[in-house]
Parts: sequence; structure tokens; C-alpha cells
Amino acid sequence: MSASFDGAVAIVSGGGAGIGAALAAALTARGAQVVVCDVDEDRARSPVGRGEALEGHCVDVTDADAYPRFIDDVAARFGRLDYVFNNAGVSVTGDARDLELAHWKRVLDVNLYGVVHGTHAAYRVMTRQGSGHIVNIASLAGLIPFPTNAPYAASKHAVVGLSLSLRAEGEALGVRISAVCPGFIQSNIFRDTPFVNVAKEAILKGVPFKPIDTDVAARQILDGVAANRAIIAFPFYARLLWRLYRLWPGFVAILNRRLVADLRRVRGRAS
Repeated sequence: MSASFDGAVAIVSGGGAGIGAALAAALTARGAQVVVCDVDEDRARSPVGRGEALEGHCVDVTDADAYPRFIDDVAARFGRLDYVFNNAGVSVTGDARDLELAHWKRVLDVNLYGVVHGTHAAYRVMTRQGSGHIVNIASLAGLIPFPTNAPYAASKHAVVGLSLSLRAEGEALGVRISAVCPGFIQSNIFRDTPFVNVAKEAILKGVPFKPIDTDVAARQILDGVAANRAIIAFPFYARLLWRLYRLWPGFVAILNRRLVADLRRVRGRAS
């Protein structure tokens, strides 16, 4: 049976733009009461920027005190918490030889610990009330290797493992957990990603698939959440590559060698 979002209380992190704003808009259109947070105060406060969500707050998901406190506050004010979308994320592109530890720390702090902070707080609220759904935005890079973006792949693999493990624990307690694993989405991550020792335009020109629109992605995500899918992978090529990797890892290894070779051809040509 598909879940209904009508009247539900939902939190979306990183909700001031991109996928987060599209999720907020789609949830609002389906009747949910949506509260977003974003590290960018202007984005968080702008009703248009946050997809006309009910409320917007400036919160940093890497803050182990502030993000859980924000989640607890929303649950207390509304009397319940039905959905938490741990969506905030960052990336870094480059040959691992050129990355600094600061690059790794930034990606893991936002993509992994931001999800841990939100999941930990939401799971406690939801287990007490006996219901709720935590939706962790991972990536196709959480299902298959993604060389040239090693910190991002590491964080997203961890998010998938966290989500599937906690899903098994939460099932008997009334709490659902899903991991969202999309391919390329036309979001702010393309604009904001640091490209280390490589020309950004040269890398983006080599992206093999056309990024899908954030509104399309939001609909796919909510349909998967409504159906309580453990892993919500889309579009078609993302599901295909995931299946190929499980059945024939060597094929994906060939693609990855090409990806690495393409990056190294432009290595040293920083934009």
C-alpha cells in the first residue's frame, strides 16, 4: 500500500535550492507540512527558493547539536514527525593524488555525518511515536564505484549501508528507511563542486548522461518513498548500471578505467 503525504509533517535538509527545494515543493503540492533547513540563510528564508515550504531555517547539518535540536523542535511543535529527508550534500572532483585531507573531511562531514546527525535524531523521535520514514539521499555512487570522486563515493556507500542496516532494525518498530540513489541531476552540486587540478568545463563536457531536472527527480523520489522502496534508484541507466555491477563487475571496471583516463588527460589544466 502506498503512503500518503497529505497532512504529514516533513523536514528537508539542504532545502534552499536544487533537489531539496524541488522535494519541498513536491511535498507541499501533495499536502504535506514542510519545514526546510539550509546552511545558506538567504536560501532558507526565501519562500520561493525553498519551494514554498511552510518554514525555512538556517541550520548546518554538520553541527551535531544544532541539526538534532532542530529536528526535535519541529517534532515537538507539530506534535509528530512523519518524514525526514536528509538531503544536504557536497562533492569534490579530482585525482585522489591531488586532494587534501580537508576535501575528504568536508565531504564526509556533510554527506555522512550530516546524515548520521539527522538519522540519529529522527530515528529516536520516530521509534517513540511508532511511525515515520527517514529518507537518506545517497547516489548511484553509493551503489557502484565512482573514481575521480572518491570522497563522494565513500560517503554515499556509507549512507546506503547505514540506511539498509537501520531499515532492518526499524521495521518492527514502525520506522521506515530508504536510500535514494539517483544518477546525474541538474542541481547546484554541479555549480558548487570544487574541481581540483582539472578544468571544470572539460570534466562536465565528458558527463555521459544528460542530467535530469530536479522536479522530475523529486517526483521519482516521492513515488519511491510512497511505495516504501529500500533503494530508490533512477533513471533507467542508474538501475541498469547497478544491476550490471552486481552481475558483471568487470563491465563497470571498463567504464571506470575510461573515466579515470579522461580525467587524467585534463589533469593539470585547472580552470
